[in-house]
Amino acid sequence: MIPLLEAVSLTVDGAVATIRLNRPDKLNAMNLAMWHDIRTALRYVDETPAIRVAILEGEGKAFTAGIDLQMMTGVGAQVRDDCDGRTRENLRRVILDLQDTLTSLERCRKPVLAAVHGACVGGGIDLICCADMRYCAADAWFTIKEIDIGMVADVGTLQRLPRLIGDGMARELAYTARKFDAAEAREMRLVNRVFESPDALRAGVRAIADVIAAKSPLSVRGVKEMISYARDHTVADGLNYVATWNAAMLMSSDLQAAMTAGMSNSTPTFRD
Repeated sequence: MIPLLEAVSLTVDGAVATIRLNRPDKLNAMNLAMWHDIRTALRYVDETPAIRVAILEGEGKAFTAGIDLQMMTGVGAQVRDDCDGRTRENLRRVILDLQDTLTSLERCRKPVLAAVHGACVGGGIDLICCADMRYCAADAWFTIKEIDIGMVADVGTLQRLPRLIGDGMARELAYTARKFDAAEAREMRLVNRVFESPDALRAGVRAIADVIAAKSPLSVRGVKEMISYARDHTVADGLNYVATWNAAMLMSSDLQAAMTAGMSNSTPTFRD
């Protein structure tokens, strides 16, 4: 059963789930409920065999305005303790929990495709950096806003973004908080493709999701695992891991179905 969520909507159409940030009246500002809902939605996607791909998008005029400032102002009361050391430990645990929400996109075995329109601010960049692929509409714009409110981005942008766009550009954007548009996001390879409108974005990303969903689910999960592992390990480590993975997973019904379809010039079908 699809979980009940407060600040995110989750729908399933065929083999594709759509996770939509759903506070349009607040430009999808990421309050505490949304953080929890994102993790719950990704856990459901991961644990539901019939879902093969997830799309992450925003409702209304923007993808997200970033972390809800009311949530931030409430953190002090949430972590307060008579002991200063325990207050600091509580704050650390809050930050680690928010980080874990975003890591749930990477932890999910199914590909997650981010579709960005309008504003993608602060925590929104933390969020999309965890997706497998990113796409945007021509009206999209981005900014790493944390420096302008006197803080260090602490839930993933500074760790993931340099690996996507390079160290120098990531530093420029994080130091200056300057806005950049869809064309520049494509030029720096933050997004794979720019679509002319939000509607074209949704249709285009859905088409890509459908192509992925038709492939061997076991193989897609393996590809995600290997690419994610390779990011944080040496080439030798990655080669050793994929050898072990295929020794365990290669001789599957998916392989047989693909080979049979290839010989008969037909389209293979795969188990969830």
